[in-house]
Amino acid sequence: MIGAGPVTRGRFVVRGAAVLRGLAADSLAGKVRVMKGFPDLPPIWLVVFLVLNWAVASWLPGWSGGVLDVLSWGLIGLGLVMIGWSALWFWRRKTTIEPHHVPGALIVEGPFRLSRNPIYLALLIILLGAVIGRGQPLCLIFVVLFYWVLSTRFVAPEEEALRAAFGAEADRYMAQTRRWL
Repeated sequence: MIGAGPVTRGRFVVRGAAVLRGLAADSLAGKVRVMKGFPDLPPIWLVVFLVLNWAVASWLPGWSGGVLDVLSWGLIGLGLVMIGWSALWFWRRKTTIEPHHVPGALIVEGPFRLSRNPIYLALLIILLGAVIGRGQPLCLIFVVLFYWVLSTRFVAPEEEALRAAFGAEADRYMAQTRRWL
């Protein structure tokens, strides 16, 4: 229940209003709400940027072939492996993988030892691979914009939710592990 007071999650107490405030707020202003009816999920944003990359690169063709294709597919493969490895840890710890949900466990193992956001990092790597594959340097701006979207819509609110749910344990993890790499 929203705003009904603390909720117990295992040995942690989650204060619903604080968590939801963090999940619904943009890290810049704290007032931008999730778009009504829009499935606000990182893979949806990835598809948007992949389509933009395809459209711009189709309109303004760049370089392609050879080493760029190998690098492109290598990065896309690396991103997919990272997502699978990370998803395995969500399954092992029996917690939600979906953004905007209250976490049930603080995952610090596997890829989460290297990055606090390995799935978001993997999505960025996939987009970078796609941009390299299309060969249009102008499309690198989409990687930067996607990074900004992930940071403001997902990473910052999720970090606030982790702090609300796991307190000092989350603070220690965040102090020891880099946000991206």
